[in-house]
Amino acid sequence: MGPAPFTDIGKKARDVLTKDYNFDHKFTLSVPSITGMGLTATGVKKDQIFIGDISTQYRSGNITVDVKVDTYSYVATKITYDEALPGIKTALSFNIPDQKSGKLDVHYRNYHAAVNSSVSLNPSPTMDINAAIGNEDTSLGGEMAFDTASGSFTKYNAGITLNRPDFSAALLLMDKGQTLKASYYHTVNPSTAVAAEMIHRFSSYENGFTIGSSHVVDPTTLLKTRFSDNGRVGMLCQHEWRPKSLVTFSAEYDTKAHSAAKFGVALALKP
Repeated sequence: MGPAPFTDIGKKARDVLTKDYNFDHKFTLSVPSITGMGLTATGVKKDQIFIGDISTQYRSGNITVDVKVDTYSYVATKITYDEALPGIKTALSFNIPDQKSGKLDVHYRNYHAAVNSSVSLNPSPTMDINAAIGNEDTSLGGEMAFDTASGSFTKYNAGITLNRPDFSAALLLMDKGQTLKASYYHTVNPSTAVAAEMIHRFSSYENGFTIGSSHVVDPTTLLKTRFSDNGRVGMLCQHEWRPKSLVTFSAEYDTKAHSAAKFGVALALKP
């Protein structure tokens, strides 16, 4: 209940236009466990290079521990404690062998506000905070990041969103006030939705837009399409061939470049 986090402003439109589009060979294997221990392996072949990682998650009460080892032998660890106080969740993360990678996250949410903050644990920390106030229907928020080493703000954005059962509209001022983004999501019927996103850059006076659709063919098959003003046309087909196991085919063609179309396939397995 209450407003969604600032990072979720415009999320419904983004999901239609960008979620699950992939133009590489990608797979995910997830092995959950009722004992609290889960294992996930992911991999992607990109530009003839295979990149992957193996992660494990352990849950006990309000504590969750995530450990991930990637292709380059980096070990990322995240410890999350839910409900440290009413409405508050904290997380401590760090990478090995990077001694300056420590970070502390604090998330707070109630019926009228959602606040997320993050601070890096090093001698010259970077602080990041975003907040939204309002309710499930209307919310107003902003985010900023401050680098203590340079004594300057590296990011500040603001946004507002309006949500209704059949549509969602959002307006975002981004890139330190240099970019204005508007998005709209509309449910045509229970199985079909459309979305549009428009961008205006004040510094270059450039405009851009992307429109797309999402259609549920049957309970196990999803089709998506999108078109951008730069001439790129995309299509996605996702099929759930067994519960929570998905195969996704993506394709994109640049009508202006007249180059070969890009294709991608993603396979997600969950026993």
